Amino acid sequence: MEQRLKGKRVLVTQAEDYMGPDTVALFSEHGAEIIADSRDLTQPGATEDLIAEAGHIDILVANLAANAGKPMQATDNDDEHWQTMFNVMVHPLHRLCRAALPQMYARQAGKIIVYGSATGLNALERFSAYATARTAQVGYVRTVGLEAARHNVQVNLIAQNWVENPVYYPPALTERDSFKELLASQVPIGRLATGREDAQFALFLASDESDFFVGQAIPFSGGWKQ
Repeated sequence: MEQRLKGKRVLVTQAEDYMGPDTVALFSEHGAEIIADSRDLTQPGATEDLIAEAGHIDILVANLAANAGKPMQATDNDDEHWQTMFNVMVHPLHRLCRAALPQMYARQAGKIIVYGSATGLNALERFSAYATARTAQVGYVRTVGLEAARHNVQVNLIAQNWVENPVYYPPALTERDSFKELLASQVPIGRLATGREDAQFALFLASDESDFFVGQAIPFSGGWKQ
């Protein structure tokens, strides 16, 4: 098997959660040296400490996710829930990029892949805090991606939904007939993606084959609302 990331140092955040394990496993298979970090990046100085400790980073995988919580009207969305979504998914993204990009700019090479959400591209009723934070990620990547491209650094986002995950799609949910009906009506491809399929897309964005992708938020959602 061709090792597409041989010799590359890859930092993966929230490595034990969401897309972390599948990414670590697949990227390792392709020869990457993995820095798998699981610290709480909402804490002051945590992102700066992480980048400093990591040293040389060829590829940053910003796996930043939070439980969306129960569906609710915007009028019922309190400040704590609203701020949590931004504290987990938006502010650390900026701090990570701000700390990691200078070394990539100096080498005129680097990749940043953000695991985002298709809810950042499509409206999702009753999840205003989560969807707004995910939309902010999209806006950030689109803007910073343009800046980074001038230094031969590619920043892109996977706008995912309907991907197997024990937090978003636990067996207790996916085994229900009502969920199967929802899946059939909402997702043209008619199934959930596997975590490995998602990680394979991230592998492409991390490889030299994706050099012409600049500041993109690319849907990975089986045709949901496309």
